[in-house]
Amino acid sequence: MSETTARFVDDSLFVPEAEHVTLRGARCGACRTTTFPHQNSCPRCGGVDMSEVALPRAGHIWSFTVQHFEPKAPYRGQQPFEPYGVAYVDLGPVIVESRLTESDASAISIGDPVELTVIPAFEDTVTFAFAPAGSAS
Repeated sequence: MSETTARFVDDSLFVPEAEHVTLRGARCGACRTTTFPHQNSCPRCGGVDMSEVALPRAGHIWSFTVQHFEPKAPYRGQQPFEPYGVAYVDLGPVIVESRLTESDASAISIGDPVELTVIPAFEDTVTFAFAPAGSAS
């Protein structure tokens, strides 16, 4: 995890020892369905021949919204609430639900290219998000 010294919100979501933050998915050996997060069995065919796969770090916004209401405790965090973008991001083999770094709906469009980054989740914890292509840290 070269981008940050904070810990991940859930280590199982990420490829361990990757040079850059990378999401960890699974691919079915029987029907080639890709899942995120990693699963031990295929939701499409029920097969159990699932292998770990590093998901692409770049994709496109498939659909999005801006969350304007505060999450319930304990998920609201310590900082004052600010609206935040949420999207389905098409990574090619799979569509991932994720936070966005952009929260201005007028600055987001379906089809926009985005890339994986990390954002603060709690005090010393980070989670994944997608940023407009070229702006991820």
